[in-house]
Amino acid sequence: MVAKIFISLVRISPRFQRAMWKWWYQRLAKRATDSGWTFMNYGYISLNDNSSIDLKPEDESNRLFIQLYDYASSQIPLENKKVLEVGSGRGGGASFISRYYHPKLMTGLDYSRSAIELSNKIHNNVSNLKFVKGDAENLPFDDNTFDAVINVESSHCYGNMKSFLSEVYRVLNKGGHFSWVDLRGKDMIKGTESVFEELDLKCIHEKTITSEVIGALDGIHERKMEMIKLHVPKFLQPAFKDFSGVKNSKIYNAFNDGTAVYLAKAFQKS
Repeated sequence: MVAKIFISLVRISPRFQRAMWKWWYQRLAKRATDSGWTFMNYGYISLNDNSSIDLKPEDESNRLFIQLYDYASSQIPLENKKVLEVGSGRGGGASFISRYYHPKLMTGLDYSRSAIELSNKIHNNVSNLKFVKGDAENLPFDDNTFDAVINVESSHCYGNMKSFLSEVYRVLNKGGHFSWVDLRGKDMIKGTESVFEELDLKCIHEKTITSEVIGALDGIHERKMEMIKLHVPKFLQPAFKDFSGVKNSKIYNAFNDGTAVYLAKAFQKS
């Protein structure tokens, strides 16, 4: 039952959707705080070439998760920039960007206080990185604050995508960049595209990467199942399996049968 409720949230009214996702992420943030689990995305495997990012030994175990961040980050300039990640979760992605893409300052924002506290604890050795609590639809920053904004697999939780994108536009400097990757139901694509088109953002990259995400989900399956078995109570395990996209979960099957897709886009503010 919990799993069915979780999957149906993306189709409920924005206010209820927002409240329930917030509750869910708070619960996730409090689980497995000592597990070393710092990534929550579905991952990415390139299907077109054999190139792969050269990772430090301590990051190798998170390669498939990191490759999704690397894909999103590689679409826009980040070096020596002021960068914001909206929806930073447990902070693994923001830490990766800080250490490999060398922004001037990297700020991770999440609306889960537990996630922010955990991120600040885990990643306190990265000098150009900080985490703050905040709302994606009401960002706690002045206009024209950041050179780049990144949003990885988070926006499907928001009650109002238009409000989020308006906030991204507001906090970006003129000429700044925005990179976005996330999943959508096939029947939601048109509505998502129309919201992007309403803002004065020039699209510089777009691609459907569902196959690359499925490949990563296959590669991460055993690790996720072990994590869930070790750190999640049995009554919550079905929901966590759906959330994490393990094989034969509702989300995994939706990717395979085409009823869900994974999209990637990058923009520049005019």
